[in-house]
This record gives sequence, C-alpha cells and structure tokens, in this order.
Amino acid sequence: MRTRSFVIATLWLTLAASSLQAQRIKGSDTVLPIAQQTAERFMSTHPEARVTVTGGGSGVGISALLDHTTDIAMASRSIKFSEQMKAKSAGEDLEEVTVAYDALAVVVHPSNPVKQLTRQQLEDIFRGKTTNWKEVGGEDRKIVVYSRETSSGTYEFFKESVLKNKNYMSGSLSMPATGAIIQSVSQTKGAIGYVGLAYVSPRIKTLAVSYDNANYAEPTLENAISKKYPIVRPLFYYYNKKNEAQVAPLLKFVLSPEGQEIIKKSGYIPVK
Repeated sequence: MRTRSFVIATLWLTLAASSLQAQRIKGSDTVLPIAQQTAERFMSTHPEARVTVTGGGSGVGISALLDHTTDIAMASRSIKFSEQMKAKSAGEDLEEVTVAYDALAVVVHPSNPVKQLTRQQLEDIFRGKTTNWKEVGGEDRKIVVYSRETSSGTYEFFKESVLKNKNYMSGSLSMPATGAIIQSVSQTKGAIGYVGLAYVSPRIKTLAVSYDNANYAEPTLENAISKKYPIVRPLFYYYNKKNEAQVAPLLKFVLSPEGQEIIKKSGYIPVK
C-alpha cells in the first residue's frame, strides 16, 4: 500500500467530476458524522452525485473495501498488516487519505467525583488492576469498564495509545457502537468508557488526562488542536487506486476549506 498526499491535477478532476457515480462509504462510527455531513453538502452542490454512508466499525469498512461492497472505507486506525497482505494477495492497491483528527475522551457517570486520571491509572483500570474508584480518589464503588468491540478502530487506538498495546481486562463490557457506550456510562454510576470528542454530551462526564503525571488537559477541541490533550488520532479514508477517478471529486471536497470547516464545526480537528 502506498500512502501519499491526495494531489490531483485540476483538469483530471474536472473530467472525473463530469462522470460522478453513486458512491458507498462504510466503516468507522467515529468518522461517520463527518462523512455524513460532508457527503450531504457535496450532494447539495453536485445534484448528479449519490453518496450513501453507513457505519459498522473500521474493520468492517476495510473488509467491505476488499470485498468490493464499498468504494471508500472510513477508519479511525491505520490499516493492519493482515489487511495489507489480503489486499496485496488480491492484487489491490489501496490509498490512504487523512481527512481529520479526533480526540478520544475518557468518560464516566456525571455523578462521579473523579476529575482527572493519568495514563498509568487508565491502563490499570482498563486492564483490571484497579477495580474500585476509591483507589484513584473516588467513592467506594466498583469500576465497570466499557470498551468498543474488537473490530473498532477506536478499540485499537485506545489499546495502542493508553494501554501501550497491552490487553484489556477480560471482564470489560464490549459495546457495538459509540452510542451504546454513552447510554451505558450514563446509566451506570461506576462506569468508565471512551468516545470520540464529537460524541461527548451532558449525559456523560469527561475526565482530564495526563501522560506525564503533571500536566492534565480536558478533552476539548482547542486542547486537541494545541496538542495539550494527549489522546489524539488521525482519521482515514481508504479506497482502491483503480477507483481514484470515481472518488476524487468527493475527496477533494472533504479536504477543501469548506469541507474542513464542516469537520471543525462537527467537533473534529481539521487537517488544514
């Protein structure tokens, strides 16, 4: 797989735009909101275009791309080596485009008095070494750990960045989508989980996080852009290079000032 910046000649784009086809986008639930909003705006200015967007997780999106049941795969993680090998064996040449960045917020029940945690404390909680909130300055209450399913790019990124690639505790409760984590955490006083910044709502409480045990930062758009908040990741679109002409107009729009402004207003970090 080749990773490169998405640069296409204006004339070539004009030719591609003149033959817009129906396009399918599938994958990461984290990327889903910006994919939907940019696709809607794109179709409003290109009436001949038809774009459908569905979630399911990063792994689901990449599998669909390899199975030719989607044109663009949304992913909140980089493509895995096993996925690269599957693409190579099938003679597929995949392209990667970074469309935005996202901060991953650690969330708890609104009644939880804990306000901040270090990366090590988070690792100990999600690995099952710390099991009661009183061990991290909270109430005498059992910690209930919620995580995403293994096909989720959010699951993979949290494991890589926060757990340093160590395994989650066996008793963590796997949720099929971000909305399920929000609902579960909002209804469980001892709960902890993680969601993309754009999904944060008054139903849940976010925690400040420190990776150096000294400087804590809240998961806000401003802190993510300034890199004060440490849990930030790129978000990707993947596509088959042979279909570049088909997906080029939409990708050009997503990376345009208008597209990036939609991304920023949605609570994500623009790439430009």
